[in-house]
Amino acid sequence: MDLTVTTLVFIADSALDVLPIVAFLFAFQWFVIGDRMPNGGQIIVGFLFVVVGLGLFLEGLEESLFPLGRLMAEQLTHPEFLLDSAEHALAEFTWADFYWVYIFAATVGFATAMAEPSLIAVAMKANTVSGGAISVVGLRIAVATGAGIGVALGCLRVITGVPLPYFIAVGYFAVIVQTIMAPKEIVPLAYDSGGVTTSTVTVPLVAALGLGLADAVPGRSPLVDGFGLIALTAMFPIISVLAYGHLAALRNRVSKSNGSGKNSGEQ
Repeated sequence: MDLTVTTLVFIADSALDVLPIVAFLFAFQWFVIGDRMPNGGQIIVGFLFVVVGLGLFLEGLEESLFPLGRLMAEQLTHPEFLLDSAEHALAEFTWADFYWVYIFAATVGFATAMAEPSLIAVAMKANTVSGGAISVVGLRIAVATGAGIGVALGCLRVITGVPLPYFIAVGYFAVIVQTIMAPKEIVPLAYDSGGVTTSTVTVPLVAALGLGLADAVPGRSPLVDGFGLIALTAMFPIISVLAYGHLAALRNRVSKSNGSGKNSGEQ
C-alpha cells in the first residue's frame, strides 16, 4: 500500500513539473506562431506517458538504485571484507586497500554509460552525420571508458579526502591542452559527450555510490565529499573522446603515409 501511495505521489509531482512545459509550448504555438498545435491530442497523450514514466522512474530510483549504491559502498568498505578481520578500524586502512571499490566504480561507470539512451542516440547521429567515419560502438566505448575512469577517481577522492577542485583543475587543464591539439571536427562532439554521459541511468547509481561511500568512510562528510562524482563522470568522457580523435587522426596519417610509400615504391 505504501508503495502505491508513494508512486502516485511521484506521478503527481511529475505532473506538476511537466505542466509548465506543456502550458508554455501550447501558449507559444497559439500566441506566437498563431496557429493551433498540430496533433494536439497525440501530444497530450505523449505528455501523459511522460508523466507516468517519470513517476515510475523516480519511484524505481528510491526503491532500487539508491539503496543498491549505498549497500555496495557499505559492503565494499566494511573491515571484514577488506581484511577478513573486524579487529582493524576502518580509519587504519590506506587508499590502496580499497581497490575493490575502484574496480566496482570503474565497472559501474562503464556499464551505465554504455546503457545511456542519450549516448546511443548521439553516437548514431554522429555516425550518420560523419558518413560512417565515427563508429557508433567506438564512440560509446570511448565515452564509457572515460566515465568509468571518472567514477573510479571520484571514489579515490572520497576515500583520500583530496579536495575536488584539485581534480577538476587538473582534468580541465588536460581538456584545454587536448582541445588545442585535437582535430577540430571531434571537439564539439567530445564536449557534448560529457553531458550525455550523466543522464538517467548513470546519475542515480553514481550519486548513490558517492553518498554511500562518504557515509561509510570515517571522517568524510556526505555533503562535502559525497557529491562530485558526477562532475568527474562528465569530465573524463571529454578527455577520452578527444583522445579517441587523436588516435583516429594518427591512424589516418599512418595509413596515408603507408599508401604513399607503396605508390612511390611501385613507381
